[in-house]
Amino acid sequence: MRTQRGRGVLRIRRMAGALLAAVCAVGALPGQAWAADESPYTFDGTAQRVKGAVTSLDAERLAAGRTYRDTIEKDGKLYYRVDLDAEQNAYVSVVAVPKPVREPGRKAEYGDGIKVSMRDGSNSPCGYQDTSFGSAGFTRPLTAYAHRTIKAGSSTCQQAGTYYVLVERTSKSASAAEDWDLEIRYLTEPGVRRTGPTALPDDWPSSSPPPPAGGPQRRQGGAGFHDATSLRQGEWRTDIKPGQTLFYRVPVDWNQQIFASAELGTSTSGDTYIGNALVLSLDNPARGHVDQDTVSYAGDPATVALDPHRPVAFENRYSSNSYTNALRFAGWYYLSATLSPEVAKAYGDEPVPLTLRVNVTGTPKAGPAYAGDAGPFQVTEDDEDAAASGHSGPQAQRSDSMRLVAAAGIGTGSVLVLALGVWTVTARRRAAREAQGGPARLGPPAAW
Repeated sequence: MRTQRGRGVLRIRRMAGALLAAVCAVGALPGQAWAADESPYTFDGTAQRVKGAVTSLDAERLAAGRTYRDTIEKDGKLYYRVDLDAEQNAYVSVVAVPKPVREPGRKAEYGDGIKVSMRDGSNSPCGYQDTSFGSAGFTRPLTAYAHRTIKAGSSTCQQAGTYYVLVERTSKSASAAEDWDLEIRYLTEPGVRRTGPTALPDDWPSSSPPPPAGGPQRRQGGAGFHDATSLRQGEWRTDIKPGQTLFYRVPVDWNQQIFASAELGTSTSGDTYIGNALVLSLDNPARGHVDQDTVSYAGDPATVALDPHRPVAFENRYSSNSYTNALRFAGWYYLSATLSPEVAKAYGDEPVPLTLRVNVTGTPKAGPAYAGDAGPFQVTEDDEDAAASGHSGPQAQRSDSMRLVAAAGIGTGSVLVLALGVWTVTARRRAAREAQGGPARLGPPAAW
């Protein structure tokens, strides 16, 4: 038979277990893990599955701030729904990952690509973007976005209500028939308390700066937007395999410009000419496509540089130039480099040396007077720290979470010690009263 004191100790142990479970819960990180995917592209592990509809009226609703996954067949058209207010700008981006990308050497037709558009309930077009493999005829992740932009004086797509996002896969008769994976992301940008200028200045720094100083530093790229490796200005050295796409992200603040170039190193395995061997792409914080360029390779050093573009500015969104229009907000800008699978046929499967040179110029300025949290459309001190350390998004989040857990652990640990002390005293008093035949007071002291 258990003694009264033994029962008191058992109560203490149970309470300690509950408190320890609460402490452990503080360190739990949210997220939904996906099973291993054969694709070399790293999808966001928190993405939810969604099923695009063939008609707008059957479209599933997307929630702001969330990421989704779906697939699209050849010549497919998929509808999704977003419910918008009359104040915020909205962006729905799509990363199309062709499944043939898992088989290096598979070619793409010139017109293969995707188009993403947004329309209101009366079918009025709001904004669209389309991208294709173009002259670099090999499969790789493609990015495009649709947006609804609030504009003073405009009457189209300005009202609150239901809007529809249409994702279309453009194909040729000879295009591969396999389905493509989709990574869909829906973001909103707060409206502004007061409007600024809408006209762009005539003069802007259009010449490329000299290469960054300091020499090359080693930094391997990620395999997708979700785990893109953070960079700041500098010269970054890595290796890239034929058919591989490497992803990086660079914080670019208001009034700053980003310049980027990529150089393939010398090969000792031959001098075969390969057209459009390396593709360098730039995408904005909402994963809207900004620009891309290619360079051929014949075993000697070859460099591709993106054209100079205007500094990041709010008023860029009013420009009819697609490159300028995409440079509409501050935040993480994404660079990706893809090496043609044709390189493997001529030079073997070994990685090729790659150097990425990044310049970020201009003095940061204050952003627009947003009527809410700017969210991803800003550059924070944590972003600058991540760029300096090379942390990807998930790594930076884990680092921040561990700091919170450590701080919470200290506070919770103190509470645990205090709680155990109080319960020890309470249990001893209870056991003493029960041993003397007195009434046992259930529960914690009245102060609790």
